[in-house]
Amino acid sequence: MDELARTAGFHAAHGIWSVSDGAALVPILAHVGADGAQGLDRLAFDDAAATGQAALEQGRDGWVRAVLVTDAYLHLDRGRVDALIVHAVEYVPSRRSLRMAVPYRPESSPGGFAVYRPKFIDVAGAGEPDYAALADHFFAGVDSHEHAAAVWNAHLLDESA
Repeated sequence: MDELARTAGFHAAHGIWSVSDGAALVPILAHVGADGAQGLDRLAFDDAAATGQAALEQGRDGWVRAVLVTDAYLHLDRGRVDALIVHAVEYVPSRRSLRMAVPYRPESSPGGFAVYRPKFIDVAGAGEPDYAALADHFFAGVDSHEHAAAVWNAHLLDESA
């Protein structure tokens, strides 16, 4: 589960980097093969999020884990906020998954672009999840994306969305 969280963090950071200048996120479907080979597909077509979700759920031959990053709204106590939804699945040795939201404030908003603390939505197949360890691995993945981590850290607000 550690590598799954790390992979999710890396691609969440890539998504944050993509929306930091006000551009819309083209859904990202990233995958890691048994041989360590990595791939990334930008899903730029109608029903991209649904198609990406179906591909993520089904998996592909040779995939060890995959991550889908989409742009959505998250409904919180304070109202509706923009967020990247990060859904990661590990296929082998057994199926496990995590889903997180990374709330952000768009560049066009008063105050400009900002990133808020990520939130776990769901963790499945891992028994009782160790959220602190998963968060550590997620942020290690964020930090491993040099350019995106710089954007994330420069715009991180020390408050929850």
